[in-house]
Amino acid sequence: MTDFDDDRHLVVVGGGLAGLRAIEAARGTGWRGSLTLVGAEDNPPYDRPPLSKSFLAEGPLNQVTPFRSAVQLREELQADVVLGTRVEGVDTAGRSVQLSDGRRLSYDSLLVATGSNARKVAGQDSVTGVVGLRTDRDAAEVRRHLDEGARVVIVGAGFVGSEVASAALQRGLHVTIIDTESVPLTRSVGRRAGEMCVDLHRAAGVELRTEVGVAGFASRGGRLTGVCLTDGSEIAADLAVVGIGASPSTHWLESSDVALESDGGIVCGEDLATSVPGIWAAGDVAHVPYGVFGGDLLRVEHWTNAAEQGAVAGRNAIRRQGDPEKVSGIPYFWSDWYGHRLQFVGTALSAEEVVIGPGGPGSVILYRRDDCVVGALTIDRGGDIMKLRRRIVGRGSWDEAVEFAQARVEGGVGDKQTLPA
Repeated sequence: MTDFDDDRHLVVVGGGLAGLRAIEAARGTGWRGSLTLVGAEDNPPYDRPPLSKSFLAEGPLNQVTPFRSAVQLREELQADVVLGTRVEGVDTAGRSVQLSDGRRLSYDSLLVATGSNARKVAGQDSVTGVVGLRTDRDAAEVRRHLDEGARVVIVGAGFVGSEVASAALQRGLHVTIIDTESVPLTRSVGRRAGEMCVDLHRAAGVELRTEVGVAGFASRGGRLTGVCLTDGSEIAADLAVVGIGASPSTHWLESSDVALESDGGIVCGEDLATSVPGIWAAGDVAHVPYGVFGGDLLRVEHWTNAAEQGAVAGRNAIRRQGDPEKVSGIPYFWSDWYGHRLQFVGTALSAEEVVIGPGGPGSVILYRRDDCVVGALTIDRGGDIMKLRRRIVGRGSWDEAVEFAQARVEGGVGDKQTLPA
């Protein structure tokens, strides 16, 4: 039997970008086996980054459009599409998954791409007007409040929360951000870069309050009227957007023999195989070793990561012979704040941080381990980030990376154009 005439059944759990790229990649090899995509949301896979960006902008509403409709998934990819259904358990010995609608689905290969769930604060679900931002429904609720001129509090000064703050500020709304850290984003991009992000908020006119958390919510008739803080103060608000990170959606694997990290993410090899034969993982759920960073096991929640890992895992899951494909890319993401574009590539983990430039818009931040550059963050320098990426992937020398960045910044070279405010 050839791979093309295969009668195996691949089940992909997760209706996001990673799951979509997995089934596209499997079919792209010419493989004709049975294929099922299971998604917890009612919608087919759609693009999530715009939910905290263009979807919230003032003006005509930009509808969330699936990458492919359910009909296209069935007809173009010959996939059995099961939407609005969760996987609640797995029998790894018997190779089957239990669905929330009562069905049990057998598989030969299983690919886990269930993404992550937004973390919540106490009392979040008991008050109207307190929302996270992970799905199109969440974004629609945030958009409705912005359209109504809400007083906005953002809980957590991460990238998604900062994008929501930017959208609200563009509408002329009053915005307050609170964060429990003294310098937000330090764990993600380092302290110096975190301080520059703080400056962006304050320069835009956003009230940023640090080293304070949420103690509860004030409400009237079940509707939010204020956010109560741990320092005893209260901020009047009609909308509170909670952006304090996310946890891998892997609770259904906890009683299985699939190895999990302490955060619930799945331990994978470079080929995205898990500890259990026949099971792969991709995207937000996967802890993957990156050889370019000395084998660091990283779990990355970004668009490019989900796309690449989904495709690699999809091809490996239907492979019968030959060496499996390994993940070759490195983490990359972008974020738009107050007319500025921030781009990050590589890692800031256990790295020395050096700022090149004015210490704000137009700057480059480089991250060093030993004599190698392992990461870079740029603000309003879109022409530089991919050039720096090549140096990171090629394990370029630190001195050469610094020389390059200094020449670009000091020579006025590079794309410094900011986004529309």
